[in-house]
Amino acid sequence: MNATAARLTALGRAELTLLTRNRNNLFVALLMPVLMVFLLRTSLAGMDEGGLPIGVAEATMVGGTGMVLCLVVYMNLVATYVARREELVLKRLRTGEARDTEILAGGALPAAVIALAQCAVLTALGPAALGAAAPRRPDLLLLGALAGIVLLAALAAVTTVITRSVESAGLTTLPFFLVSAMGSGLMVPVESLPDAVASVCSLLPLSGPMELVRAGWLGTGGEAGAAGVGGKELLGAGLTTVAWIVLSVFAVRKWFRWEPRR
Repeated sequence: MNATAARLTALGRAELTLLTRNRNNLFVALLMPVLMVFLLRTSLAGMDEGGLPIGVAEATMVGGTGMVLCLVVYMNLVATYVARREELVLKRLRTGEARDTEILAGGALPAAVIALAQCAVLTALGPAALGAAAPRRPDLLLLGALAGIVLLAALAAVTTVITRSVESAGLTTLPFFLVSAMGSGLMVPVESLPDAVASVCSLLPLSGPMELVRAGWLGTGGEAGAAGVGGKELLGAGLTTVAWIVLSVFAVRKWFRWEPRR
């Protein structure tokens, strides 16, 4: 266990050093989420109040949390994994003591820490800045954020299979980002979707973690009335999240490429 922790720490420290030297990835990880939260706040402010029963501030907190996870973890890690693959870093690491899971987890460690830190800042400062209530269930909020990080890291590794270069990462990550933004509650609150559409969208990969995040901000049904998330929805979100994590890990083990295509 100590050896594993030491290897993960070393890999994470090396990846953090490389991240600070890459201005594009650093911008995506640090500044892009902040800009997207303000853009989200402006977009939601123009929506009709009847289609947004939870309020603009609360919807911004829920969607902003998802934006941080998607941008910092998913989009950043796809570019990171592809860059390390094309530079033969992943191939060289596999010749050492580190196992495959340790290599991928170590590479994802800086993004995970940054995402959690930004979610913490959003949770601490967001309510005061936007006039939202504090999260009613911080435990569910943290659980949703952690589940989202694990799932998005695995999905990022899967996406590298169809990503040939760092330059193309912006294109290959765009479909998932747009689908999640429209269907998983990032930019379009699930409350504003028709029931039939919302039921289908609840099966999307990021919908499970986002439902937990939503429950963290709004509370459960008994705590927050109609705006809260019910026990049935929480159970469904948990099962959906676990199912997508299992499928994503299976896909990584089967199709992930450790060296460039020649």
